[in-house]
Amino acid sequence: MYINRSRSRYFDFTGTLLSLIMIIFLSISCTKSDEDPEPPSKVFNPTPYNLIIPQGFPDLDIPSDNPMTEEGIALGRRLFYDPILSADNTQSCADCHSQAYGFTDNLKKFSTGIDGIKGNRNSMAIINIGWMPFLFWDGRANGLEAQALGPVPNPIEMHLTWVEAANKLNAHAEYPDLFFKAFGTRKIDSTLTTKAIAQFERTMISSNSKWDRYLRGEVQLSQAESKGFEVFFTEKGDCFHCHTTILFTDNLFHNNGLDSIFTDRGLFDVTLDENDKGKFKTPTLRNIEYTGPYMHDGRFESLEEVIEFYSHSVKFSPTIDPLMKKVNQGGIQLTDEEKENLLAFIKTLNDPDFIENPDFSNPFEND
Repeated sequence: MYINRSRSRYFDFTGTLLSLIMIIFLSISCTKSDEDPEPPSKVFNPTPYNLIIPQGFPDLDIPSDNPMTEEGIALGRRLFYDPILSADNTQSCADCHSQAYGFTDNLKKFSTGIDGIKGNRNSMAIINIGWMPFLFWDGRANGLEAQALGPVPNPIEMHLTWVEAANKLNAHAEYPDLFFKAFGTRKIDSTLTTKAIAQFERTMISSNSKWDRYLRGEVQLSQAESKGFEVFFTEKGDCFHCHTTILFTDNLFHNNGLDSIFTDRGLFDVTLDENDKGKFKTPTLRNIEYTGPYMHDGRFESLEEVIEFYSHSVKFSPTIDPLMKKVNQGGIQLTDEEKENLLAFIKTLNDPDFIENPDFSNPFEND
């Protein structure tokens, strides 16, 4: 039987070549699929968030490079409560800013970081913080995004470099997808992380205290609260100069007469201006009953102590604010009745809805 060996070799070669082509094609297809950063089924399409500004509140400036979205806020809320941003995965932002206490530090005088080291200032409340142009007691951060950069690498607080924090987030099973939904990229860095946290914090608005409801004509003040209002908003108590506007803060810095000699120089450490020694940021009085202890160093445990200080214990120093009255007498010299009435009015600034709002709560507790 005659066999055409050249024709046989041709078919063998052709079959082998086709097999090689098929293997290469399948290999390229699989590689492309594995390396595809974004499957067609997932499209970056964030949902704009309409932040409702309460009646009587000023307009809120939102950075043009960080528009608010539902995805960004949800991501920021998760990051706020996730201890992943600390070096040993034990401490989150919420550990120093507890919702039950107006997002302060659970009645602690000084916060304690992951290494057991205490700071030297009381945690400031996160309340209507979107309207605050300068953050921290000494105003060293300009805006929420800048403020959120500080606690993570701080050696007393979370003690983690931002490079390490970004690596942890990038290696996480869920965060790359969540960042894509919020910002259109899976490459996570400190800028996007702080933008998300800032978006969440801008939603943390308190506007339904008894005082707010009184202004809306929904309730009436008691006699003691009305008299306390007069103390607060007149020269008698003189509280309104610093705790002004509907935000109950002027967002400025004052030496309010706590000390004659400064162990903490406050704003001076930022500006190096001698006139700024002993000046600290005016805190909001909203939800103030929940946010003790009080002052930058938490020296007063109760509001009664705070009122007593302004009444009889103010101390003179060269940089004391001119707004502080009757310094030579130790303060504004309130009577016991006036103190009680002032306290009654200040408590009308409590907003239980704010500290119970599920939108601000820990999302991991609902998982």
